[in-house]
Amino acid sequence: MADRSEPGRKALTLQRFGLGLKQGQGGMLSDVRERLLAEIRSDGAAQPRVSFSGAAPIGRALYAFEDEERAARESRRIAGQQGAGQGVQVAAAPPAPGQPQGQMPRPAQPEPPFPAKVYREEAVARVQGALDAETGFAERLVQFWSNHFCVSVAKGNFVRAMAGAFEREAIRPNIFGRFEDLLIAVESHPAMLNFLDNQLSIGPDSRAGKRRGRGLNENLAREIMELHTLGVSGGYTQGDVTSLARIITGWTIVGRDARLGFPGSFAFNPGLHDPGGQKLLGKVYRQEGKEKGMAALADLARHPSTANFIARKLARHFVADDPPQALVAELARVFLETGGDLAALSRALVTSELAVAAPAAKLRTPQEFLVASFRALGRKPDFGQIAGPLGAMGQPLWQPSGPDGYPDTNAAWATPEGIKTRIDVAAQLGRQAAGSFADPRALVEELLGPLASPQTRQAVARAESKPQALALLLMSPEFQRR
Repeated sequence: MADRSEPGRKALTLQRFGLGLKQGQGGMLSDVRERLLAEIRSDGAAQPRVSFSGAAPIGRALYAFEDEERAARESRRIAGQQGAGQGVQVAAAPPAPGQPQGQMPRPAQPEPPFPAKVYREEAVARVQGALDAETGFAERLVQFWSNHFCVSVAKGNFVRAMAGAFEREAIRPNIFGRFEDLLIAVESHPAMLNFLDNQLSIGPDSRAGKRRGRGLNENLAREIMELHTLGVSGGYTQGDVTSLARIITGWTIVGRDARLGFPGSFAFNPGLHDPGGQKLLGKVYRQEGKEKGMAALADLARHPSTANFIARKLARHFVADDPPQALVAELARVFLETGGDLAALSRALVTSELAVAAPAAKLRTPQEFLVASFRALGRKPDFGQIAGPLGAMGQPLWQPSGPDGYPDTNAAWATPEGIKTRIDVAAQLGRQAAGSFADPRALVEELLGPLASPQTRQAVARAESKPQALALLLMSPEFQRR
């Protein structure tokens, strides 16, 4: 960055921890740290406004949709068999009024199926919340934790319909609470249980296991230890994975029969649970039912390996691919001393001189870049304007390729193809917004201020058109890096 003065430090701090300035926010730089800290609230991040309140109503509607789809397929199958047997020919529909004879009518735009409809609404609401935020620090933490505890809509209709509710119910209320509560909320959410197949896991010694001859699914237990808490080098064994898988048998999803509760919601099914004590990381857990899993997760949440793993990942996300070891150690210390208090951890991150003084080494991820661009240009995007660019840049909402989430290093996003796609997106945004700005040079001063280099100012000033000037602003190093 060009400017390391106090105004430059404040501008970079806001960019590092937030989502970028909006028009009219230039005065925020005078008290940027206080504004970031003000977003740390006991009730978590703000909730997007959507039609369905949570997993239970979505589950009920999803099961009804699937039943209707099944009935429609069966009706078509029977009608096809009857038509084939009777040699029935279907006459072409008559032309619509005013339509020339012989011209095919234009098909109506189909209504998206229920899971896609819910996903689209949740995606737009999530982005709108990021655009409405003052600094965006809380929203950045939502993105961080949602990627840390990721689910993927590529799994199928259940997760596609539930991904937004998962973030709203498990992540947002807990980003400034205790890590233990966040962990339990995540691992017991129907979206996570479905994504990692825990509803298929049956204790070998449970009533159902003895009757059906089916056994454990270790997917969720393995990812809890490797990706969510201890880390791959956290000191656990395959035996610990198996023990945890046994401990959380019975953590399942209520079916359409509503026998265990509201369809689509979490339930503990004692008939699937492996009884008896289980040894995990040297400790034997003998609690009954769901409480055994709760106790195991609580201990994993407070483990020193978890503190180190979370501290390094948080520092890598906000500061540098290879963050200062002293910063990682400080964050791990705060995590352990406060029992995983995420509000204290967030304050320690924002107020750390090591975090604030670091150079702008991180490239904004595609999601961060797109949201920052929308904020800068004052755009109110629809679903297509969100999904199209994110898909092209390789980071569609809630759709990582695996349970380890999207990568969080520059190498993943700064590829030649990745930069070329960003240029295309920036050019498209510049064309869409050009009519809203009399002079893009003024926008450079308003959005980048002391961060703007002479080279960036000159490039925007010499642009051949307003769309090109805006695209150059969005692709400038000062806008792309944080």
